[in-house]
Amino acid sequence: MPISLYNTLTRRTEAFTPLDPQRVTMYVCGPTVYNFIHIGNARPPVVFDLLARLIRRHYPKLVYARNITDVDDKINAAAAAAGVPISQITGHFASAYRDDMARLGVAPPDIEPLATAHIPQIIAMIERLIAGGHAYEAEGHVLFEVASFAAYGALSGRDPDELIAGSRVEVAPYKKSPGDFVLWKPSDASLPGWESPWGRGRPGWHIECSAMSEAHLGDTIDIHAGGVDLTFPHHENEIAQSVCAHGGKTFARFWLHNGMLTFDGRKMSKSLGNVLQLHELLNRHPGEALRLMLLRGHYRQPLDWSDNALSQSVRTLDGWYGVLRDMADVEAGEPAIPPSVEAALCDDLNTPQALAEISQLADAARRATGDERGPAKAALLGGASLLGLLGHEPEAWFRLGNPGDAIDATAIEALLDERRAARAAKDFARSDAIRDQLKELGIAIEDGAQGTRWSVVKA
Repeated sequence: MPISLYNTLTRRTEAFTPLDPQRVTMYVCGPTVYNFIHIGNARPPVVFDLLARLIRRHYPKLVYARNITDVDDKINAAAAAAGVPISQITGHFASAYRDDMARLGVAPPDIEPLATAHIPQIIAMIERLIAGGHAYEAEGHVLFEVASFAAYGALSGRDPDELIAGSRVEVAPYKKSPGDFVLWKPSDASLPGWESPWGRGRPGWHIECSAMSEAHLGDTIDIHAGGVDLTFPHHENEIAQSVCAHGGKTFARFWLHNGMLTFDGRKMSKSLGNVLQLHELLNRHPGEALRLMLLRGHYRQPLDWSDNALSQSVRTLDGWYGVLRDMADVEAGEPAIPPSVEAALCDDLNTPQALAEISQLADAARRATGDERGPAKAALLGGASLLGLLGHEPEAWFRLGNPGDAIDATAIEALLDERRAARAAKDFARSDAIRDQLKELGIAIEDGAQGTRWSVVKA
């Protein structure tokens, strides 16, 4: 079945066909590594990890690049405050980012370019823009001249003057127009910098992504993706400088943007005090539950964060893992991805529909009997695996708890043995007391035909 994706540039859903099926190219804007990211920053890598999984089923030779911005004024400020080189800040937080992504079930990209490793490519692209009349030098800065690119504003769909009026732009005397944006800026001795034809300096943010994409994926790529907040100015500026540097060639054929994560209907921001750090959340909640929550809504729509929604994700996973635990003796064979799940994802990554299909598969597996059980289990596992879910062994999931919890499985089993002995001796008061003791420890027990099972109550 064909993949259809909503293209921000054309404002319609289109059948996705790559330029070269033997080398499909996708670039996703990655983090600026000066601190831990917040949960809203985790939505793009989770959503586009799913897209990469889907594309690889149709076009196995996908080349997926997700960059790391490791030179930026926020990084400089963090390094100055800590009294360390920027590499110490960026190295620490880039490593933390990779670890946090792994805990969310996000696979590493094929290519993870660092901005600081591409300074020669950045300088070369700026030189081409100057030679083509699209950029100019002024007081140690090099700026892109927006008026030189007639299609500026096509991605966001607004007039350039309106874009500039509605955004924060640096008004500086050396600019020809307030909307002209920085490609290169000077660095004094206190700042990181590299030698260039325009003096010692450092790149602007936008040119970094254009140069890294060109270096690893070519002049024209199939998909460029990121959060909707990057549409302007970042992606608009990427288009302008890339198209002009490449002699008018299309930069990206498909543009995909995910909606923002909100907190009680409001955008997450430090000023509102509602920023939830992903690293902290992963220390309190299972990564798979966070992943499921980030996939619950359609990627193009805003997604509201709430503790209740996260708890619902945990309960949903408990239910699905419960089905698999009851089918522990069933040989499923190779997991098969059901057409209904794939069809939902091929429809512009319709994750709400895909998750509804997985719930139906779980219900079908719960009801299955006899020879139906193996295929039913395989379908549930296969459908969930495409979304990066149900990756634990069922018993391991129920004993996982929250990452910060200290679970002593041996002590719990000893208490359960004591409870079994009390029940056998008809000492129900002692049996109930042990149940209450386990409950206080955050352990739920379930008596059934297969004996007594226990699980950690997750927050």
